[in-house]
Amino acid sequence: MITIDRYGVFMSGPRLGITMGDPAGIGPEIIAKACARLKPRLADGSLSLLIIGSATAMRALESISGRIEREEPSASPTGHFPPVAILEAGPERTPIETGVMSAEGGRLAYLAIEKAVRLAQAGSIAGIVTAPLNKEALNLAGYHYAGHTDMLAELTGARDSVMMLAHGDFRVSHVSTHVALAQVPSKLTGPRLRRVIKLTVEALQGLGIAHPRIAIAALNPHAGEGGIFGREDIDITTPVVASYTSPDFTVVGPVPGDTVFVKLRARQYDAVVAMYHDQGHVPVKLLGFNVDPATGEWKALSGVNVTLGLPIIRTSVDHGTAFDIAGKGIANEDSLVEAIEFAVQMAAAKSKP
Repeated sequence: MITIDRYGVFMSGPRLGITMGDPAGIGPEIIAKACARLKPRLADGSLSLLIIGSATAMRALESISGRIEREEPSASPTGHFPPVAILEAGPERTPIETGVMSAEGGRLAYLAIEKAVRLAQAGSIAGIVTAPLNKEALNLAGYHYAGHTDMLAELTGARDSVMMLAHGDFRVSHVSTHVALAQVPSKLTGPRLRRVIKLTVEALQGLGIAHPRIAIAALNPHAGEGGIFGREDIDITTPVVASYTSPDFTVVGPVPGDTVFVKLRARQYDAVVAMYHDQGHVPVKLLGFNVDPATGEWKALSGVNVTLGLPIIRTSVDHGTAFDIAGKGIANEDSLVEAIEFAVQMAAAKSKP
């Protein structure tokens, strides 16, 4: 249904919450640049954005983003909204200095997520797209989480959520993420692997892939080489993979980690389930970083971080706060725009009967 709101804008698309992350990082800048790039869609009502964070930081960037309406915390979930609005994460107790890590930056980053979750649960927004926060600042503020994923799981009451990284049609889900490498083998269990496979299948089908093909990466070199290099791939992964006989999707593996991502890039699979953080993150970021060959500096980073298994939609940029370049006007918004587009796709899939 298309409605026309009090701003004269035809509202036919989803409303997404964009959390600013740490306001001292590049979050405000990439949000402003994303708003500028998405201006035609914001103007025709096919998308609207609620920025949750520091109004002070966004006001300083209105020359890029355009004028941003201030929204009251009590806004009705069924009300009509401007194309872009800003909702304060909370009162700023001390001034935020761009490029400088602080407990105050961590506190505001947490408050933005907390508000976004409540709005998503109430139906005021269709999903959340997160700009980067800083884990050290978050912990300095007294919020002891390894990152967004753990925080969102606790705030929503979700269990066994799964991180998926996506760069175009290169998609990687993870059995484990922010744990020491020594703990990874203990994280590979039959129930956990089944959970990751289930959520990966659902995500791919939600993206319109009718018959997903999923490869399970081996934990050990050469998938254990018959037990010489470990038995996890033989005793855990192989029986789980063999149990899948569904006509709706295909699961193969364990596929050795040194070839599985080459096959994914060749489109032999629609997604790979990686066993641990770096196994899955390195190939995605290698493809996502755009490096200037003349200087060796990276110019842009594309890619999306998606949290599967939550009762709400959440996508994110696939990079950090980049305090070293914050405030210099050179931050690239590609990853944020991709994350917004991914959230739009997920919202559309979720809204289908």
